[in-house]
Amino acid sequence: MNGVRANGSAGSAKGAAGSATGAAAPARGYGPYAALSVVVANMIGTGVFTSLGFQLLDLQSTFPLLLLWVVGGVAAFCGAISYAELGAAIPRSGGEYTFLSRIYHPVAGFISGWISATIGFAAPTALAAITFGTYLASVFPTLSPTWLGAGLVVALTWIHATTHRNSSFLQRSFTTVKVVLIAAFCVAAATMVDTPQTVSLLPVRGDGALVLSGAFAVSLIYVSYAYTGWNAATYLTGEVRRPGRTLPRVLGAGTLLVMVLYAALNYAFLRAAPMAELEGRLEVGYVAATHVFGPVGAAIMGVTLATLLVSTVSAMVMAGPRVLQVIGEDYQAFRRLSRVNRHGIPAIAIVTQAALTLTFIVTASFESILVFAGFTLGLNSLLAVAGVIILRVREPDAPRPYRTWGFPVTPLVYIGLTLWTLVYIAIDRPAEAAMAPLVIGAGLVFYLLAGRRARDA
Repeated sequence: MNGVRANGSAGSAKGAAGSATGAAAPARGYGPYAALSVVVANMIGTGVFTSLGFQLLDLQSTFPLLLLWVVGGVAAFCGAISYAELGAAIPRSGGEYTFLSRIYHPVAGFISGWISATIGFAAPTALAAITFGTYLASVFPTLSPTWLGAGLVVALTWIHATTHRNSSFLQRSFTTVKVVLIAAFCVAAATMVDTPQTVSLLPVRGDGALVLSGAFAVSLIYVSYAYTGWNAATYLTGEVRRPGRTLPRVLGAGTLLVMVLYAALNYAFLRAAPMAELEGRLEVGYVAATHVFGPVGAAIMGVTLATLLVSTVSAMVMAGPRVLQVIGEDYQAFRRLSRVNRHGIPAIAIVTQAALTLTFIVTASFESILVFAGFTLGLNSLLAVAGVIILRVREPDAPRPYRTWGFPVTPLVYIGLTLWTLVYIAIDRPAEAAMAPLVIGAGLVFYLLAGRRARDA
């Protein structure tokens, strides 16, 4: 490793101790409900409230549209239980950064951490914040979506940089409200629409060709992006109580809960509003709410949908900086990022992540970020899930508090579906796909610089 891990031995020692004892986190860390809230809130955010409008540009049949969310959910579940094995066996925060460093090489982990810190969290947080601002601005047109989103990021950054107690309470509260409100909206859409649209739950003529088409595969990237976050708890592993038991439960249960909510929510959207009104629209939830509640009720729903996104932004502000923190623990050049306040919170990393997020909010377009981020994150998680198989072969006797259910079928299902999606994106959206090597190259440059500075130190 040529000395690039300036503080890696300490991190590794902590991870080894956690593996031996089954409790890597201090008592003041995050409990199971807080970890579950992070998983659910990370997933239920921008994607499900914006994807349908883009999918309708190419798919105009309800069965394939709903099937997208089932296929995406199956893939996410297979990925989640694969990550559960990795997180239980390697109980250190950092997600893919920690996994890929151990499975492949420190350079793979560093580049993965670079992707997670920039594209994996900063970009999706920006998207969720922009959507939050867009929904509020649809009700209050004089307000700026950009500044509303930026203000939300700043406020949540301040709270999560204080204590575990404040951070956990905020996350648990807003996530609980989110799940309850989504369920209530689905019930309202099923019972209160005057002229409901026809939504077929069975395939009709032509649906088979649509499901096997490139349009379905490309639409799946929006769905895959909406499910991004099923791995969120692994970024907090070092601060989760009893990770060997907690991670498998919260990752699996959280993903299944979200799959049910996603299918129900998109059914509600399609039942409430005509496809022509939803097509190409970013704020599909607001459009559907207009048909369910009328103009006045829709205004209230616009505020409600914006409120739902608070927990999403909060979860990413909470989880993402832990990648920067562990990079700071391992590399001398980024040591400041590893510093924690007197409550054990990596405040500097949280503020740094917020600065990256604010940059995305004021500079980038929505759809380009969504497709580009989805493609790049797909590559990241693909390598991590493949790592489950690699470690089983390379280290068959290593301690594994949890073993992936259905192995090796479940990780292979995730790998196959992800590869299928990535290939079609590369064909259909080459500009966004071409950005991935540039991000990887930038991460490699920073790795070489970090390694050189560590050796010089």
